[in-house]
Amino acid sequence: MEDYLKVFVEETSFYNRLVLGTLLPESWWGPLPHLLQGWLRNYIGALLIYFISTSLCSLYVYHLKRNLYIPKDEAILSKQAMVLQISVAMKAMPWHCILPSLSEYLIENGWTKCFARISDVGWLTYFINTAIYLVIIEFGIYWMHKLMHDIKPLYKYLHSTHHIYNKQNTLSPFAGMALHPLDGVLEAMPHVVALFVVPMHFTTHIGLLFMDTLWTANIHDCIHGKVWPVMGAGYHTIHHTTYRHNYGHYTIWMDWMFGTLSHPVDHKKM
Repeated sequence: MEDYLKVFVEETSFYNRLVLGTLLPESWWGPLPHLLQGWLRNYIGALLIYFISTSLCSLYVYHLKRNLYIPKDEAILSKQAMVLQISVAMKAMPWHCILPSLSEYLIENGWTKCFARISDVGWLTYFINTAIYLVIIEFGIYWMHKLMHDIKPLYKYLHSTHHIYNKQNTLSPFAGMALHPLDGVLEAMPHVVALFVVPMHFTTHIGLLFMDTLWTANIHDCIHGKVWPVMGAGYHTIHHTTYRHNYGHYTIWMDWMFGTLSHPVDHKKM
């Protein structure tokens, strides 16, 4: 193995020891192949991020600030419905974690354009490459999401699982990851495809993959941050109610470019 590839393996091995070594006896994970160790670490990490972020968000929205975000005449989502959303997410989570594990495998074997240290390229190049990477993600996820709606078999057999939550009072942070397993993998695929197009910092790539777990919780709560050009919960709630607007991921730019943008203020007037 070339020296620069060893750096990637050393980094993922460190993450394995950090997560698995802290939470599990070494006899449980030590004998596993490196790839499976990575998947197990990603799975445990995703579970922690999912439950911590969704629980804190739900506590804030439904209890601490309920009067601010929930209309007085509107009931909050029942505990039973939240448990159902969690159960759907739990069935999909092991499959979702295949993607970051696959990307690590591709990177460790030198099949992508990833670099290990920012010092390898310099800060200016790092920021430029990260910006290009994010544009590719925005473009890719927008079109993957839109195709999930436009191609009827994809919607019927994959994406409809997520769209049973089609009104504001049926959405919650727990619904963000309540997806068909293959749906979640396909919509996150641009993260991996972009690695073959633009040189990307490895740690930043992994961080952005897991940030998606936080992000999906954020856009399915009731808090519309109103920070341009962020695709906040106000925009994504419209997507769940009209099915034909606001397919974007982090920002509203792709929807603006391709004519599918609907603003929360305009939607209320309709």
